[in-house]
Amino acid sequence: MNVERLSNRLEAVANHIPEGASLADIGSDHAYLPCHVVRKGRVPKAVAGEVAEGPFQSALAQVESEGLTGLIDVRKGDGLDVVSPGEVKCITIAGMGGALISSILEQGKTKLEGVERLVLQPNVGSFAVRRWLIENGWELIKEEIIKEDGKIYEILAAEKGDPLAPYKSGRLEEGILFGPFLLKEKPGAFIEKWSQELNNWQRILKQLEGAVQNEETVNRKHEIKKKIKMAEEALI
Repeated sequence: MNVERLSNRLEAVANHIPEGASLADIGSDHAYLPCHVVRKGRVPKAVAGEVAEGPFQSALAQVESEGLTGLIDVRKGDGLDVVSPGEVKCITIAGMGGALISSILEQGKTKLEGVERLVLQPNVGSFAVRRWLIENGWELIKEEIIKEDGKIYEILAAEKGDPLAPYKSGRLEEGILFGPFLLKEKPGAFIEKWSQELNNWQRILKQLEGAVQNEETVNRKHEIKKKIKMAEEALI
């Protein structure tokens, strides 16, 4: 992967960035994503944010080597601390767990003023991101699921709007877990991911059946059985 050719995962993220929108890429690592979209003329300027010194220096070096220092501002800071309210129109956060992405958004809510699009790519725990979007007035407008190098990734794009709109044709709990758009489309990577999860839950249930049956075990079994039922219905 390099600036000219992104990984399929980051290319999918890039495809959801609105044309011409100023961008902040949080947890930018080598700043491949902002460098790519700025070089291609898809966004006019960008902020690359990193909290760790090593990746921050890597991003600085990458931006300088691409001759983009005047267009991409590499900043060191925690989450959305690197941007000011109203500074950018789009924020991308990719390659982290869903709980961490949600935490970054929650802690930086005051920095979301003027932001028109969030493009979020959780490695795991996408449900936590969907839940945060609902609770904070962001409407999920697009979802994508891809497989790359043996791993499955989900990309979520959201804008300010009616947070429950995508879930109105189905049950909210299932929509949050599986993704309302993905649940309708059921692409190959979706089937693969949830088939694996279903097998894992069935294995856990079997182990629980053979364990000491106390209150904790009974509650855990109930939770797993519920997930198994939802996954079986989702895979139909």
